[in-house]
Amino acid sequence: MVSVTMKELLEAGVHFGHQVRRWNPKMKEYIFGERNGIYIIDLQKTQRMFRDALGFVSNAIAEDRGKTVLFVGTKRQAQDAVREEAERCGQYYVNQRWLGGLLTNFQTVQKSIKRLKDLEPMQTDGRYEKLTKKERIKLDRERDGLNKNLSGIKSMNRLPDIVFIIDVRKEEIAVAEANRLGIPIVAVVDTNCSPEGIDYVIPGNDDALRAVRLFASRIAESILEGQQIATEGGVVTQSEEETETEGIATPGAEAENVGGEPATPAPDATASSAPEVTGGEADQATAGSPEPETSQENTALDESAESVVAAS
Repeated sequence: MVSVTMKELLEAGVHFGHQVRRWNPKMKEYIFGERNGIYIIDLQKTQRMFRDALGFVSNAIAEDRGKTVLFVGTKRQAQDAVREEAERCGQYYVNQRWLGGLLTNFQTVQKSIKRLKDLEPMQTDGRYEKLTKKERIKLDRERDGLNKNLSGIKSMNRLPDIVFIIDVRKEEIAVAEANRLGIPIVAVVDTNCSPEGIDYVIPGNDDALRAVRLFASRIAESILEGQQIATEGGVVTQSEEETETEGIATPGAEAENVGGEPATPAPDATASSAPEVTGGEADQATAGSPEPETSQENTALDESAESVVAAS
């Protein structure tokens, strides 16, 4: 069973939400606390809900190997990860721009895909030689535009069975279309987003590059696992190794040594490098923080240590 450890979530910076002033009150139940003006997401809930989502995807593919998953992530941080992981597991993706009606008006989108497939062989079958330079330039521009938006769904001849989304706020049209058609949605939901309309919510940072890649890679692995089980005719079972926390005090973790010595994070967790910060993380940066030189991981671990002391 594909799983994720608390250490992996922590090192990827999944626990960092948006600034306090940019939060969505509907995400309150998934927030552990606040640190330096930034909300900290409860990683215990993230880990549990992420495993539920992975189990759902794996089971769905295992029941019918013909089921498909559409990866959606058009923000800059998610584009490469979405494309690479979707291709790795043989699924479809949208990583440039969500075309309105891509699901609800699928027949019209199929016409655009057919046009793209007609244009692609023109360079090799001799038809280009019969055209003027101006006509060739015009066709090249049309082909490039279609390929940019439709390359990930070029071979998708029917609606997907599951939609996996990075940043439901940016992809709100995709969420609305999937809800209208009754397609299950698995999505990463940050503190500035609404979890409404999402069948399998994964509370987490949707801006950090490493966090996005972690989510996408695990979904891809669950798809591959489901395909393997379907091929072998096996049955997906829940693994009992889902309680591993690797001895790390993490945001949202309850203190189990109440009355004893405060729990301390493992050295390997504190030595991990800080999550990469990209352009989309600007509103999640700790600008103006009283501790500008402190790494993001150490800040989160300080918060978890304080939570343990308070509980003891």
